[in-house]
Amino acid sequence: MGKNSIEVENLSKSFGDFRAVDDVTFSVAEGEIFGLLGANGAGKSTIIRMLCGLLLPTAGSGRVAGFDIVREAERIREKIGYMSQRFSLYEDLTVEENLRFYGGMYGLSRQELKAKVGWALKLAGLLGKEKNLTRDLPTGWKQRLALGCALLHEPRVVFLDEPTGGIDPEMRRHFWELIRSLSDRGVTVLVTTHYLEEAEYCHRILLLHAGRLVISGAPLELKSRVLEHPLLEIECDQAAAALALLENLEWVRGANLFGFRLHVHVADEKEGEKKITHLLTERGIRLQRLERISPRLEDVFLRLIEDPENR
Repeated sequence: MGKNSIEVENLSKSFGDFRAVDDVTFSVAEGEIFGLLGANGAGKSTIIRMLCGLLLPTAGSGRVAGFDIVREAERIREKIGYMSQRFSLYEDLTVEENLRFYGGMYGLSRQELKAKVGWALKLAGLLGKEKNLTRDLPTGWKQRLALGCALLHEPRVVFLDEPTGGIDPEMRRHFWELIRSLSDRGVTVLVTTHYLEEAEYCHRILLLHAGRLVISGAPLELKSRVLEHPLLEIECDQAAAALALLENLEWVRGANLFGFRLHVHVADEKEGEKKITHLLTERGIRLQRLERISPRLEDVFLRLIEDPENR
């Protein structure tokens, strides 16, 4: 990866008294897949709209593809691809007609369109769907089409805002294969998601909470930096009761409920296993499984959000 495609410094955005983005700084290298993570309302979409030149920042600065996000917003929009959460497709047009319409908006010539439409159809896995009306497509196919429209002019920087929301796991996997193929071609991809497992596919991620930067780095780096203690996963017949029993003990470094399982960070793995087994058995809680596991980004997220300094 070479020079930066995106540079953001002390970026903030307020809507009246509400601070949607609060003093965020980061950069994204050419060809990098960079993830903005956080719950709904964390400020992810607001950052993307500022970087695309669609929203003026309240404070701070940014550059995309070498252009200033305030003074050169029009130049930025010529150089980027943008797929929003509510992708703007024309429901009464066919797949091919939508692609041709957006190609015309990007200023592609008739000859360029002929080549690029076929390329986009192949890239998005829509060959054979050219004559289908867009309104008849399943959500996942519409999202593929929206991505194809955003990439017609082969931009070097692409913004994808929640591209996999509302689609099944198999379609999400296909979408991430497309994203990786873009990165392999040297395209910079900034993607937002609230699916933390998807962030594992990113080269680096930035975690936002209430508009503020909590932490950034490569997924593996964040796990080792934030979660320094062994992580045990527990399956038992009274998970909520077990959580209440364990979460405030001195030798427990953190405990969270994940569905019907408990994730418990302990000071020492072997001692922790012995103490948990003894304590749950003593309280009549039937232990079904107890083993050390590798941490996930959900564990990182919960540990950081629970820190009073990040609230």
